[in-house]
Amino acid sequence: MERDFRHLRKSYDTNSLDESQIPESPLTLFNQWFDEVSKSDGVAEVNAMTLSTVDTTGAIKGRVVLLKELATEGFVFYTNYNSDKCKALFAHPKVSLSFFWPSLERQVIVSGVASKVAPEVSDVYFASRPVGSQLGAHISPQSEPIASRDVLEARQDVLKKQFEGKEIPRPTHWGGIVVAPIEIEFWQGRPNRLHDRIVYTKLDSLWRVVRKAP
Repeated sequence: MERDFRHLRKSYDTNSLDESQIPESPLTLFNQWFDEVSKSDGVAEVNAMTLSTVDTTGAIKGRVVLLKELATEGFVFYTNYNSDKCKALFAHPKVSLSFFWPSLERQVIVSGVASKVAPEVSDVYFASRPVGSQLGAHISPQSEPIASRDVLEARQDVLKKQFEGKEIPRPTHWGGIVVAPIEIEFWQGRPNRLHDRIVYTKLDSLWRVVRKAP
């Protein structure tokens, strides 16, 4: 079935981005934008980001994950280390993160290198999760084929009884991934598609800033 979407148009005129008024560190600007979007209406999950990876066959895949921490090392999310996403990023650690915040007509694109966080960091975060989410990390063989949803629900019943009244340990196959940024692009929508694009690129310990044409 064919459909025509060419009539869908929007004028971007909410904000601007001037390199003469930006901070030296892109993480400072990211925090500023994150706070501004958090206070605005229209974004249900401000910390949602699209993680794009390349697997061992060269196939590219993007999926939405949730940012849980902005650490000194970079952007942190948590997942199953046996998942398709982790198999891909362990084979090819260079990944992309993309945030889209339509309420303020903004995007942030992060290019960086992914690696595991320290086990003790994962332990602390796992302990802070709701019991249901802790059980979920044990229940799901993420990305593996299963016969039906009944498989998950049956395993959930077993584990609920097994861990009833007990502390649930973090499974060794589950933990944090940190993406250390190499380049961060800030995109601000502007009228007539003449958008602002400010790009920070890391050179040793310093950040170089350039404006790119939209």
